[in-house]
Amino acid sequence: MPQNPNAQFDESLLDLIEHSPIGAVPRTTHHQDALKRLALANQVYPDADHADGYVTARSLARLPLFQANNLAELIAGRISAGALESNAKIFDRYVQSLPAARREAAEKLRSMVAGRPPMHRTKHVGDAKVVAQDPVHTLFLVPGVGPKKGIPGNYLYGYLFPEPAGAGSPGGWTIHLHDSEHDAAIFHAPDLAAAWAKFQEVEESAPFHLVELEVLGFQLS
Repeated sequence: MPQNPNAQFDESLLDLIEHSPIGAVPRTTHHQDALKRLALANQVYPDADHADGYVTARSLARLPLFQANNLAELIAGRISAGALESNAKIFDRYVQSLPAARREAAEKLRSMVAGRPPMHRTKHVGDAKVVAQDPVHTLFLVPGVGPKKGIPGNYLYGYLFPEPAGAGSPGGWTIHLHDSEHDAAIFHAPDLAAAWAKFQEVEESAPFHLVELEVLGFQLS
């Protein structure tokens, strides 16, 4: 088979991006053409941390993933939802993984990404007061981008949560995944087992562009 005549140059551009502290790409025609080829192949993405910079998919593949550290225990039924690691603690671990210069920018997104703390609803059953937590709404973060850049560190953030049946919804479980603005990829599963299988498939596929999740059955919004 004939070799790709651009392969060596494209590879050198990947190396150049990875060795640049700001992911810079020269503005020559050859470099910009190579950048377009690499972006089309989802080998490079706009860098969330540097304006006009880029980051390679292979460098993002080395980044850690973040989810509740005992999520598998919940799925297996060995712990209750109340024992699940909180979104705030998951977000703490994500922030601490970032270079010090990026942590302040990440902290500004805490309320958007980690969300409000679990609310406790109190009701009376006879003379007894019963406190119930909201259903599971657990945070996870994976490297990647969407139509907009990712959040600091080049991460997408999402949630795994149950949807009650009713009001036109069949119920089941849902996975939402977001970029830094309003773009999202959404997957509805009939039950927790199917949602967990899809969740693991997503993590194994990272890094990616949200658009790539369409092949996994996600809908973009």
